[in-house]
Amino acid sequence: MRQDPPPGLDPERLRGHLDRALPGLVGGPLDARLIEGGRSNLTYTVTDGTGRWVVRRPPLGHVLATAHDMRREYRVIAALHPTAVPVPEPLLLCEDESVLGAPFYVMEYVAGTPYRTAEQLAPLGPGRTRAAVLALVDTLVELHAVDPGAVGLADFGRPDGFLDRQLRRWGKQLDGSRSRELPGIDELHGALGRSLPLSPAPTVVHGDFRLDNVLLGDDDRIRAVLDWEMSTLGDPLTDLGLLVMYSVPLDLPGSPISTTADAAGHPSPAELIERYAAASGRDTSAVAWYTAFAWFKLAVILEGIHYRYTLGQTVGPGFDRIGDLVPVFIRHGLTTLQLQEG
Repeated sequence: MRQDPPPGLDPERLRGHLDRALPGLVGGPLDARLIEGGRSNLTYTVTDGTGRWVVRRPPLGHVLATAHDMRREYRVIAALHPTAVPVPEPLLLCEDESVLGAPFYVMEYVAGTPYRTAEQLAPLGPGRTRAAVLALVDTLVELHAVDPGAVGLADFGRPDGFLDRQLRRWGKQLDGSRSRELPGIDELHGALGRSLPLSPAPTVVHGDFRLDNVLLGDDDRIRAVLDWEMSTLGDPLTDLGLLVMYSVPLDLPGSPISTTADAAGHPSPAELIERYAAASGRDTSAVAWYTAFAWFKLAVILEGIHYRYTLGQTVGPGFDRIGDLVPVFIRHGLTTLQLQEG
C-alpha cells in the first residue's frame, strides 16, 4: 500500500525532476518516507520499488539563507566521494525551489546502522564495539588527511582565526539563551579564551563527528559518514575533541542524552587520542582544551534547548530534564581544562 507523502517532499514532482535531470534513474512511481526531521535538515528515503535513494532538504518554514545550505553539503560530499573517506555517492543538486519548495539534493542510499546508545551496541559485544569505535578514529584520520586544495575545497572555509571565531560564536549563542544563573559557565568561556592553542594546518572538519553520524555495515565497517551540515575548513582537533567528549561516560541514569560511551568494550578517551596521534602524526598535547571546548559547546546547545522548553517551544519527552544536564557539562569542561593547565 502506497503511503501518504511526508511533509516537504512531493514524490510526483520529485520524479518529474529526476526524469528530466537523470533520465532512466527512476523506473516507476516514488514512495517517500521521512527518516530524520526537526530543526536540522530533513532526510527522506525514496524508492521506486527497485532502487532506493536519499533526499536532503532544509526544514520546513523560513530558515536563514546560510543556515541550511544544500550547496555546501552537496559540495563537500561530492569532493570527498573519490577519496578514502566513505560518503554516499552524490547524484543531483537542485536549487530550483519550485520543485520541492526548497533546494535539495539526492544521493545514493547506503545500507547500515547508526548506533546511538550503549544499549544498541550491546548485541555486538565488547570486541566488535571496540573495533567499530577504533574504526571511527581511523575514518577521522582519513578525513583530516584529505588535501582540501586537491579536491576543490580550498575556499570551503576561513581557517585563519578559526578557534577564536568558534569561541565567540558559541559565547553569543549562550548570551541569546540566558534565562538563569549558570555557575561556572562564564569562567569556562573565559578560561578557554585565555588559553587558545595554536591550530595545526587546517583540514576539512566534519563538525559533529561521532558514532551515530556514521553507518556501520553488517561487517562492522563504516559504510558512510553522514550529516555534513556543519563541515568547513578549520582546526582538525575540534573534531577529535568532540569525539573524545562523547567517549566520556556520563553516568547519569535516566538521562535524556544518550551516548555510546558506557557500552562494554568502548575504548577509553586516552586510547582514542593515542590512536589518532599515532595515525595522523599530529601533536595532540592540547587535546584537553578541545575537549573542554566541546563540553562548553554542548552546554550551550543544551541550555538553548532548555530555554526553548521554558518558553513552551519544544514538544516531546525528556525536555523537562535537559536543563539539569547543563551544570554537569559545565563541570566536565572546567575539570578537563584544569587537567590541561595542570
